[in-house]
Amino acid sequence: MTSTTPDTSAGLDWAKQRGMGALSEKMGIEWVEFTVDRCVATMPVEGNTQPVGLLHGGAYVVLGESLGSMAANLFAGSGRLAVGIDINATHTRSATSGIVTGVCTPIHLGRSLTVHEIAVSDEQGRRCSTIRITNLIKDAPAR
Repeated sequence: MTSTTPDTSAGLDWAKQRGMGALSEKMGIEWVEFTVDRCVATMPVEGNTQPVGLLHGGAYVVLGESLGSMAANLFAGSGRLAVGIDINATHTRSATSGIVTGVCTPIHLGRSLTVHEIAVSDEQGRRCSTIRITNLIKDAPAR
């Protein structure tokens, strides 16, 4: 699949077929929408908290990296592989219950690098964390 594919259901089907990996599954991350231009996933706060009951900062980053890396791999297309080379996060609010939603949009989609921003918000629509991930696109290893 490449960035010229107009079928929005194809991206979500691709993501579900590929799977999200054991860590994302353990954290309860679920895909909602998946295209090259916008990816959305949710994650429960319960089970992903710090000892004081706040959503763990690392949980925000797992959600962001799951979205950004999968989006980069969808863009990379068949025979290519996107791998994360840089990630950063700024947490601006604490979620304590319910679910959070990550919305991933591309900042740069290049031949060898992608950069995505992931905005994570609580159920009231308040931004809790902003994550930026850079992925390197390379040829996939021979199987």
